[in-house]
Amino acid sequence: MQAYEANFDGLVGPTHNYAGLSFGNVASRSNEKSVANPKAAAKQGLRKMKRLADLGFQQGVLPPLERPSIRLLRDVGFSGDDATVIARAAREAPELLAAASSASAMWTANAATVSPSADTEDGRVHFTPANLAAKLHRAIEHGETRRSLGAIFADEARFRIHHALPGTPALGDEGAANHTRFAREYGEKGVEFFVYGKSEYGQGPQPQRYPARQTLEASRAVARLHGLSDDATVFAQQSPDVIDAGVFHNDVIAVGNRTTLFCHERAFVDQHKVYEELRAKLDAQGTPFSALEVPANEVSVEDAVSSYLFNSQLLSSADGRQLLVVPQECRENARVAAYLDSLGGRDTPIDEVLVFDLRESMKNGGGPACLRLRVVLNDAERAAVNARVWMNDALFTQLDAWIDTHYRDRLAPADLADPKLLAESRAALDELTTILGLGAVYDFQR
Repeated sequence: MQAYEANFDGLVGPTHNYAGLSFGNVASRSNEKSVANPKAAAKQGLRKMKRLADLGFQQGVLPPLERPSIRLLRDVGFSGDDATVIARAAREAPELLAAASSASAMWTANAATVSPSADTEDGRVHFTPANLAAKLHRAIEHGETRRSLGAIFADEARFRIHHALPGTPALGDEGAANHTRFAREYGEKGVEFFVYGKSEYGQGPQPQRYPARQTLEASRAVARLHGLSDDATVFAQQSPDVIDAGVFHNDVIAVGNRTTLFCHERAFVDQHKVYEELRAKLDAQGTPFSALEVPANEVSVEDAVSSYLFNSQLLSSADGRQLLVVPQECRENARVAAYLDSLGGRDTPIDEVLVFDLRESMKNGGGPACLRLRVVLNDAERAAVNARVWMNDALFTQLDAWIDTHYRDRLAPADLADPKLLAESRAALDELTTILGLGAVYDFQR
């Protein structure tokens, strides 16, 4: 049975704004309080989805979450009708209103960790929504995320959607942004690669400037929940130095696909031992492995962070070619652009580079890889997915018009206090659930 790697991108929500909520994310903090363009952000992401679908890749859509989260604001003591809750929060605790209004669920690499049926003990595709315990604005996502995943992957005979891990720093889980998978073919048994920033209970180096969001304990818990065997998992620690340089998730310094790991030379602790373990476990399955390592004297960590070179998508086309999908910022950094231009003259597994304008997402610290959740599906599993979420010409046309109807083209921090924004967002999401055939997944619909 044939298998594919599908990418499920998050639609950017109507409250997309720059609140600077993510300490450790250099782009997020540096653009704090600037004016956002939700309409442009949503259209940039939608165009990426459509282009990849047109190129023959399996491309699905994940919905935004309901924002502002009135539930969060009520949970922290604001009462009255919805407009009163928003007004009080804006006056008394604007930082909580900003957290409740964040459109951060657009970065679906943090939505969950996914293991394909070829790897799992029970032969189902497993999803564990990330608890995102490190940040308030993200820690409120996982319940709604699980509900959305349940509406799309509803067949319990083929899909298992777990609850998020307990929301404690010891089990801090940031989802697929710290996970990748290697296999000769997508449908064959592979090796799942979990990258963590620190061990809560073990010994080892830790970053000093910025927090490590993913723990070894969380990564091991997800592997157990998914029924992954020891011979099909590798756990590696991200370099504390690169975390302190702004690499808040592994997908800002490395990306993998099938038999290729594309990474910076400073990505991991004991980097060559990591390669050796990956190579040994893949070799036992008869699968080759190659690491394309970018040297610091060509691209510094700072260049990687500012350009998001490694927050790219590494994709295999139907004819076996590997495409690297990068943001426009990679062409605007002279050293990164020179490295990409040199790929054509080197013996590398990357055959083509595609460039996308994702400026609105990039200003908040999210590139092409942040916007997608990777889900390997065989033919039967793909047929069991809610068919209305697959990108095609008709869905693109509907969503493009939907964005035009419901999204603002300007959103400043002060606009979060506007109660009309809640009404606009709910009207947009109510229509979206009809377009995508999701049913009543939002609190206001229940």
